[in-house]
Amino acid sequence: MAGTPIYRTAVAPEWIDFNNHVRDAYYAVVLSLATDALMDHHLGLDPEYRARTQCTLYSMEMHIHWLHEVKADAELLVDAHILAVDSKRLHLGLDMRVVGRPEVVAAAEYMLLHYRQGDHPGVASFPPEVLSKIHALQAAGGAEWAGPRSRALTLAKR
Repeated sequence: MAGTPIYRTAVAPEWIDFNNHVRDAYYAVVLSLATDALMDHHLGLDPEYRARTQCTLYSMEMHIHWLHEVKADAELLVDAHILAVDSKRLHLGLDMRVVGRPEVVAAAEYMLLHYRQGDHPGVASFPPEVLSKIHALQAAGGAEWAGPRSRALTLAKR
């Protein structure tokens, strides 16, 4: 099931390797930029929020699965799936597709932590308005992510 579209970009010429397809590191760049877009445009964790609260998301763990090669002339679309959430952590699945093709070319699984920076750094609970947006995105179909999984990422009880 498709998730929520969060990011779209053309493949840049400098991303292409000697085999004429996207170098593996640039899949991670696109997925990272997609996570920024999720924060800024879908969860309310935009620059104003980060300046006001000194809070952001830190990536604690990321697993990438490269499923199909991507050529130089491609345009990429990334969909998000909220897999789980608790008061401070977000388990996220991302699918990357080439626009116009149905198959997922890469999938990533993230564990993100809501973190306060500044003079008193530390883990911080999501405010209610952010949790509400996360739950709304999750209800829109995020739990149906069919991405491949390596070792399990879970919200372990602490």
